[in-house]
Amino acid sequence: MRCLHGWVLGLLAVVLSGCTGMPEGVTPVKNFDADRYLGTWYEIARLDHSFERGLEQVSAEYKLRDDGGIRVLNRGVDAKSGEQKEAEGKAYFVNGVDEAHLKVSFFGPFYSSYLVFELDEDYQYAFISGYNHDYLWLLSRTPEISPALKEHFVAKAKALGFATKQLIWVKQLP
Repeated sequence: MRCLHGWVLGLLAVVLSGCTGMPEGVTPVKNFDADRYLGTWYEIARLDHSFERGLEQVSAEYKLRDDGGIRVLNRGVDAKSGEQKEAEGKAYFVNGVDEAHLKVSFFGPFYSSYLVFELDEDYQYAFISGYNHDYLWLLSRTPEISPALKEHFVAKAKALGFATKQLIWVKQLP
């Protein structure tokens, strides 16, 4: 009984701490400026996952929180019903404000990694990963990107081990 109790406590600790690691080969941007990252971003591409399945016109808005974290507001439109969906979360830096490795939560005490692994110098596009190779996003300040940026994203993501053939290219309003 003692071993089972220890195992349950260990599992609970892992679940409550969330998944805030990094996929192999992915490193967060250094010299990150959160103030420049704030504002609205459009989701250009993603790997499929249950919490965004069927959504188009997806955007994310980032604002500072009073507690030093970042408020995250994700919005999208259900492609079948036309219904607007929203999810509000909070994010906190894992290793300091100058490294683009955050832990984000939309569900109480459960956190997961949010890693910006490429960001152009003008903060106009960002490549994002979760804690493993199952989570990948391309965000842009504009709803459309150049073919060259698209190719660069796919090539870099593929080189890092992401399943780029499974990318969903998100429909945005023109």
